[in-house]
Amino acid sequence: MTTVATAGWVRTRRRQIAKHPKVALVIYAVLFLILLTVIFGPLVAPASVNTSNILEALQPPSAQHWLGTDQQGRDVLWRVVVGARASVASAVLIVIGFSLIGVLVATLATAFGRAVDEVVMRVVDSVMSIPPIIFALGVAAALGPSLKSAIIAQTLTGWPYTARLLRGIMRQTAASDFVEGARLLGSSRFRVMARHVLPNSLDVMVVKWAGDMGNTILVLGALSFVGVGAQPPSAEWGAAITAAKGDLSVAWWPALAPGVAIAVTAIAFGLLGDSLQRHFNADLV
Repeated sequence: MTTVATAGWVRTRRRQIAKHPKVALVIYAVLFLILLTVIFGPLVAPASVNTSNILEALQPPSAQHWLGTDQQGRDVLWRVVVGARASVASAVLIVIGFSLIGVLVATLATAFGRAVDEVVMRVVDSVMSIPPIIFALGVAAALGPSLKSAIIAQTLTGWPYTARLLRGIMRQTAASDFVEGARLLGSSRFRVMARHVLPNSLDVMVVKWAGDMGNTILVLGALSFVGVGAQPPSAEWGAAITAAKGDLSVAWWPALAPGVAIAVTAIAFGLLGDSLQRHFNADLV
């Protein structure tokens, strides 16, 4: 099965799953739990979560340490809880960042005529011609390995996709009768874009942004895993997997727990996007 066919099959199955009302409730419950973990996790975590205790290194799951301990003797469960803020909050910042840039670019392309549109879209096409993960790796490596570098890299990588999709939607909205009516009534170009075109184009984008959260968390973890994202002793999930990969032959639990956290969070946001798509009746390709 080709990569495109596989992606299409996965997307179709995911949308079918998201249609079930009980699944939607589970999605919202999981995301609410993740939100609580991000907000309150670091506040209730014990002080020992960042303290090494070599005597308890690589202890298997037990009643004292439900998910075992890592190579530094730190409780894996609490490390995953604390790392949720770094992973999820960073993904939120990235999506907000590239969304704001994408909205601005799409608005400029739509508002200022064909000439500006052509120039802007050629810039967008140029950036999109570079594979996103390669672009992100290059930017993060150039800025120096850190979580901040990974955030900047993904922000610069993600905006063209938002800009291209939103520009197409805004052009369709700008051709609507109610927008033409607003122009005939003397509304300025800025007022037409801000009051009529942009607000009526964002429903599909909300669906995209929900899905972007899941993808962003995956890429953020990947950047940390290859060494250009968050660095030890950060509890960010990708960095936690990186720190544990050298001990997989003797201890699987320090890498499994953050890996499952990344997978569950990404799937939950992906299903949220599909659920919102059904609600808005929006067809994203």
